[in-house]
Amino acid sequence: MNQSLENQFDEFDKPLIIRRKLLPWWIKTFCWIFMILGVCGAGTIIGSAFTENVNLSIYGFTSNTAYSATGVFIITIMIYKAFTAYSLWFEKNNAITIAKIDAILGIVICITAMFAIPFISENSNFDIRLELALLIPYYLKLNKIEYEWDNQESL
Repeated sequence: MNQSLENQFDEFDKPLIIRRKLLPWWIKTFCWIFMILGVCGAGTIIGSAFTENVNLSIYGFTSNTAYSATGVFIITIMIYKAFTAYSLWFEKNNAITIAKIDAILGIVICITAMFAIPFISENSNFDIRLELALLIPYYLKLNKIEYEWDNQESL
């Protein structure tokens, strides 16, 4: 009796989808890259205790040591990007919000690197950051899938 009532109301349930299928292939690829990068960033904190020279670079910021302000900044970015990738890959409810913050921070950091670094460092070269070519479409794609992501239940 109970089984027949459950079957009768199944048609009104939301269909369960895999949220990961909403992500394009290039975001899925970068999820894996950044999860690995985050593990390397965390490993750099431990590994730099045994060596002095560690080359770190992201968004135009570079450092030769993990225990400098720039080094800690770079490692923090790497770990946050790994957390974002983990959230997207494992379909967390707040993953799109976290990823949009990641994209906005990335854009702001890239623009800062493009315009501030030439004025505060010995290297006065103006560099155009190609990361912007991926961060802007990334943000736009997240905006496009946000409604569907938020209104679907994860498996």
